Amino acid sequence: MIAFIEKLNSEVLRSIERIESRDTDVLKKSLEASRVLGEAFDRLKQYIIGYRFQNDDEEITFFKEIKPRLFCRLIYYRKLYNIEMNRPVGSIEAQREYLDAHVRAINAYTQKRLDFIRYFRSGATHLDSLYFLRGQTDTEQYLETFYYELDPQFSTNADFKVAKILANDMLSVYLMGELESLESTNYRNMVLPLPDVRPTWQDSKTDLTELIYLLDSKGCFGNVPLTQLASYISSAFNVHLDMNLSRTFCDMKIRNNPTPWLDKAKEALLKRMQTWKRNKKNGNPE
Repeated sequence: MIAFIEKLNSEVLRSIERIESRDTDVLKKSLEASRVLGEAFDRLKQYIIGYRFQNDDEEITFFKEIKPRLFCRLIYYRKLYNIEMNRPVGSIEAQREYLDAHVRAINAYTQKRLDFIRYFRSGATHLDSLYFLRGQTDTEQYLETFYYELDPQFSTNADFKVAKILANDMLSVYLMGELESLESTNYRNMVLPLPDVRPTWQDSKTDLTELIYLLDSKGCFGNVPLTQLASYISSAFNVHLDMNLSRTFCDMKIRNNPTPWLDKAKEALLKRMQTWKRNKKNGNPE
């Protein structure tokens, strides 16, 4: 089972990274990502229905950790598509009110399920057999699920709840990023013009996002808003970035290595320093 799931996750992550790196709007990205994740979810479902878990612990691990981590991304992109499809195109105030309503809806969902959320986030395990073994499903749970959750061979009492909680975490990041973008629109418009001819960033947009978050996290430019900093850097390096950096940051956090570009950049700099030392020792400094 582990080999199948690792291969599936690897394929999904590569596909999502390709989708997110394209110069297309969020509607197209979320729709395409939903299709990729929906197909992957169907493959996982077919595999598990034909698979016999070795013991209860393995089954609990699958429904508590493995399935929700894939399912939450499907929920996230589908919800994201619906949010952006219905987003008002009017004033900033209208958009802010619309996004705030979705934030409040997430908070309301959380408040109604605080006991379970505390149980899940605390790492508790004493109720796992009730929540994450099949055959003990409370039929009321089906009232908040959709097509994928109708098969009792692929559902437990709480795996959907976990996926929804994780999806809401991702949506909260996205919504707060969008609200921040609305607030900083005037800042972005105040960015000073740059020369027409300037160096162009050669690495990926995700790589540039790593650099932007590094500079912002270290406070290299003081209290400049993240979106203003990103707008300036993308303009300076002649790269068009999606100003909703929060979504990219969320994807970065769940990668096996969250900072591959920064690691390679450090390695390249150290290698250059070592070369300089060798050249200087030989009488040929850089």
